[in-house]
Amino acid sequence: MQDPDVTADAELVRRLPSGFRFGTSTASYQIEGATEVDGRGPSVWDTFTAQPGHVIDGSSGARACDHYHRYPEDVALMRRLGAPGYRFSIAWPRVQPSGRGPVNAAGLDFYDRLVDELCAAGIRPMATLFHWDLPQALEDDGGWLNRGTVDHFAEYAAAVAQRLGDRVADWVPVNEPNVVTLMGYAVPLHAPGRSLMFDALVAGHHQLLAHGRAAIALRAAGAVSVGCANNHAPIWPASDDPADVGAAKLFDMVWNAQYLDAMLLGRYPDDLRALLGDAVHDGDLATIRQPLDFYGVNYYNPMRIGAAAEDAELSFEFREVLGHPVTDFGWPVVPEALREWLILLRARLRAAVPPIVVTESGCAYNMGPDTDGVVDDAPRIAYHRAHLRAIAEAVERGVDVRGYYAWSLLDNFEWAEGYTQRFGLVHVDFETQVRTPKRSFDWYAALIAAHRDRG
Repeated sequence: MQDPDVTADAELVRRLPSGFRFGTSTASYQIEGATEVDGRGPSVWDTFTAQPGHVIDGSSGARACDHYHRYPEDVALMRRLGAPGYRFSIAWPRVQPSGRGPVNAAGLDFYDRLVDELCAAGIRPMATLFHWDLPQALEDDGGWLNRGTVDHFAEYAAAVAQRLGDRVADWVPVNEPNVVTLMGYAVPLHAPGRSLMFDALVAGHHQLLAHGRAAIALRAAGAVSVGCANNHAPIWPASDDPADVGAAKLFDMVWNAQYLDAMLLGRYPDDLRALLGDAVHDGDLATIRQPLDFYGVNYYNPMRIGAAAEDAELSFEFREVLGHPVTDFGWPVVPEALREWLILLRARLRAAVPPIVVTESGCAYNMGPDTDGVVDDAPRIAYHRAHLRAIAEAVERGVDVRGYYAWSLLDNFEWAEGYTQRFGLVHVDFETQVRTPKRSFDWYAALIAAHRDRG
């Protein structure tokens, strides 16, 4: 009798469209280390992690995976994996230590070498310009609350594109502006650690404006594929009670609609526009609504929202998503919610939606090497198989999904969770920096090869 998993994988290979691009994703602060090397300036995450109590294990990204020095080894792992795409991020404070002014040549040289290494390995680079590591000097001036940060970001984008634009195939200006806004500015779970509640929405508007300005700068430099990477999820009300339904609609507006509607429709929901007040200037939404060659969706899990107590600072609160398995991080595993979101996105915006790429999806399972050096992470294989199946089902329903970038290539520094959660296809021993491909790495490689051989 044939192994049911082998049968499922063969069916998956058949159902995913020809030309579907597989890849992996990483972020600069989570893997590079070398935070005080070659002129890099401090970022908000260097400051945030230095303050006791912000990171669960008291760690930081100061060393992380030491990718800055070990990138040839990591690209060799990518070549072995066979995934044709790699999404990485460029550390703004490595390129401009204070977020403004002259380019730090040594910092940009690193990315020049990395892109060359990727191209030599036949890997298509997708560069993210901002994945949360804002230069601390800009945060000292207000960070994303300061409209001037948008101008600096546009200048930074132009400088990077001038150097790397001849080889970087795909560009993402800003990663997950909703996460930065809500977890970094509304509540202090991430850097920069502010507690502004709804006043934080201005930071979201400025990141969207930065996205638009950077897209213009990238295209002026010759970029032909510019997209985004927005964190999206279905928002489920905790019950049919009107209070819970209203709370879920409010959260959906600030998590999903603020970014989706602005980028693709050039408008904000009316209730949100009222909350933003005079932060929105004439012409802003036209700048934000730049033509996109792909719409990047970062998906992890749906969220269940209920009404908060009357005396709470926010009118909504998170409730447990029931009836589903959870990862070691405690996140529910609901692949059908990815299918739901993709179908809903197409139904809601139709022709306004560019081709979709899932620019991140992944799970934390923390098993390490056994006595034989094998990392048997079967739950991670099941996660990626199920989510790719959900994409195949959405494609069969008419949704144009072009690719899937697994989060993440490497175990890494997981923000406020430090080194306690492992998302990688490759296990990293953070003491020795030894890389050990997991079973999920071999599974993904085999799936990619089978799909490529199918033609």
